[in-house]
Amino acid sequence: MTQFDMMGLPQQLVTKLAALGMTEPTPIQSRAIPAALDGRDVMGLAQTGTGKTAAFGLPLMAGLMAYGSKPAPRSIRALILAPTRELAKQIVDHIAAMAHGTSIKTAMVVGGQSINAQIKRLERGTDLLVATPGRLIDLMDRRALNLSETRFLVLDEADQMLDLGFIHALRRIARDLPSERQTMLFSATMPKQMNEIAQSYLTDPVRIEVSPPGMAADKVTQAVHFVAKAHKPALLTELLDAHRDELALVFCRTKHGAERLMKSLVAGGFSAASIHGNKSQGQRDRALAGFRAGDVRILVATDVAARGIDIPDVRHVYNFDLPNVADNYVHRIGRTARAGRDGAAVAFCAPDEMGQLKDIQKVMKLSIPVASGRPWEDITPPESTGKGRGRGRGRPGGPGKPAGQGKPSNRRRQPRRARSQAA
Repeated sequence: MTQFDMMGLPQQLVTKLAALGMTEPTPIQSRAIPAALDGRDVMGLAQTGTGKTAAFGLPLMAGLMAYGSKPAPRSIRALILAPTRELAKQIVDHIAAMAHGTSIKTAMVVGGQSINAQIKRLERGTDLLVATPGRLIDLMDRRALNLSETRFLVLDEADQMLDLGFIHALRRIARDLPSERQTMLFSATMPKQMNEIAQSYLTDPVRIEVSPPGMAADKVTQAVHFVAKAHKPALLTELLDAHRDELALVFCRTKHGAERLMKSLVAGGFSAASIHGNKSQGQRDRALAGFRAGDVRILVATDVAARGIDIPDVRHVYNFDLPNVADNYVHRIGRTARAGRDGAAVAFCAPDEMGQLKDIQKVMKLSIPVASGRPWEDITPPESTGKGRGRGRGRPGGPGKPAGQGKPSNRRRQPRRARSQAA
């Protein structure tokens, strides 16, 4: 007998979990599943990689199995909202594996795929639908589905929905949902606006917090390199070269920056791919599939992938650019040290990123250990010393060297008038 047996889950689900190797529930699962099975609304706060999908997925499946009949045409019995396509795909894959052999019909609707094919699929009715808010509203506007019979609602990674501006979409969707429903909200961080969402969509929820919001997994080792922006690619190449056989995720702030860095790595002999908003869904799926299979060793991504990748073998996460939103750092580094494994998270901090680093350390409630260089604010500007250029720690031209202190130019200094004419 496993601990899942004692939670009141249907035996068919317990047997399937055992076949999948799931016998010991994680902390979020052991506390959320019994509360959800009792019909309570749940607000779950837990770091990424702790088994949140099963924490809400198993109670949903137990409730759906109790129906004993097929859903009505175009009706949805349980709805899971996810902020990104990648996360939606991850959720539906996990739930489909656990629901295999049951009568539960699952479906996914996200952007980047044929809406007509999705409309046709929904005509037969669906037990459990995983959706991104934008595509769900498109389907609602076309009257392709009916939410009046939806008795279960899950908001997964609700904090990222706030970051991506989905709050208005949530309000639009909520208008079509019945007031008599069970709602669960799961997140890894707890921004102030989250309480407003909880008050709007949940009724007397059980708050379950298995780790302080903003904390990384215990087995993630963190480090920061203070490095000039121009020297970041060389440092990344050096660090990646030390573990070419291991999977690494590299996060950039912009789509163009991610694509440019990926091409640079490929030109340097690395097996790399990229995933960002300018990629089609097919391209994103192929990049993730290659990364999961190990054919691609380095995946360069924007924050679109920060919560949609569940690949236990990722050993290294590099924050090539620090995120503008501090909470996103938590989700980025949560892509490693999953399922009890070890992992390393390395951050690069340029002079103009000191503000982001301070915000990250405030959210994390810790000082990230320094791997090389010195904090830029601690480096005395050379012009104020009168004693030469001065350097921080680290090799010449590498981490710790203030921007603009490369090798001196051999070009003879022009007179002021000549320079102005040349310009």
